[in-house]
Amino acid sequence: MERLRVAAGDGRLTADELDERLDVALTARTYGELEALLTDLPAAGPALAGGVPAVSPKDMSRIAVGSASAKRDGPWVVPQRMEIESKSGSVVLDFTSAVIALPTLEIEASVRSGSVTLVVPPDVFVDLDDVAVSSGSVRNRAQLASETPVRLRVHVTGKVHSGSITVRPPRPPRRSFWQWLLRRPRPMTTLAR
Repeated sequence: MERLRVAAGDGRLTADELDERLDVALTARTYGELEALLTDLPAAGPALAGGVPAVSPKDMSRIAVGSASAKRDGPWVVPQRMEIESKSGSVVLDFTSAVIALPTLEIEASVRSGSVTLVVPPDVFVDLDDVAVSSGSVRNRAQLASETPVRLRVHVTGKVHSGSITVRPPRPPRRSFWQWLLRRPRPMTTLAR
């Protein structure tokens, strides 16, 4: 299922094809049925070190959710522009391990009663000044460190109707049950660059 989502995020599957293949994947009983879902996908290109595909960023990427959820995390390639529509679902864009090739990202958001969350490391600046809010909320909880150079500037425009757009820093890793029981400190946080 994750490989299908990545293929859809790379533009190798349409939203309808993704929905059909996810339905089949959830009802599959054998590995052969699962492998058949991936055999006709175009290749993602040669891989770089770390398993990140060597692809150039797309000009535009679109995410539309009704009452579902969509998430971009891990080593996803940040495009130049994104259109996000959330009617009553949630969209999460995690930039912590994202492949950032361009200095700016333009996001046009249309949030009705859903939510859009941007998880940003300290070197990503998010501008929310051009978002029109009718009965929702727009919050920026991330702090840009003054000594850190800005690796990516995200400019968000659009409308929020009884929904929310939230920008937050990554959460620290959680302790396991045994670490908590033995009163060991939390694991150290490392941010990918």
